[in-house]
Amino acid sequence: MESETSLKEHLRQLEEKLLKPEIRTSQNELNQLLSDDFFEFGSSGRVLYKDLMIGEEGIGVVKMTLSDFDIHPLSEGVVLVTYRIFNEEKNQHTLRSSIWKLVEGRWQMIFHQGTISSPSN
Repeated sequence: MESETSLKEHLRQLEEKLLKPEIRTSQNELNQLLSDDFFEFGSSGRVLYKDLMIGEEGIGVVKMTLSDFDIHPLSEGVVLVTYRIFNEEKNQHTLRSSIWKLVEGRWQMIFHQGTISSPSN
């Protein structure tokens, strides 16, 4: 596995990529980043599955800022990432976690969760 520092930077770049409009609106890009069995516990309280959430327009454009990013290796080729998001459109803070898995030489997200929080929690 990559050094922890370079892995942390790589996974942060992938998470930030998922916030970009050109990625969120591209079925091809989303299919590369999200595993076939991806699911999410959304901050909305809904459970979302890859095969049901990616429409022709992707997953929708957002204006969010990521901070306090960290990684927590779970096993060889599996990493939990945690961070905070500020949704500028909703003026809302959330705690986020994702599980990334190394699949055939590339990292794919297999799980994501968003939990609404206060700015300081």
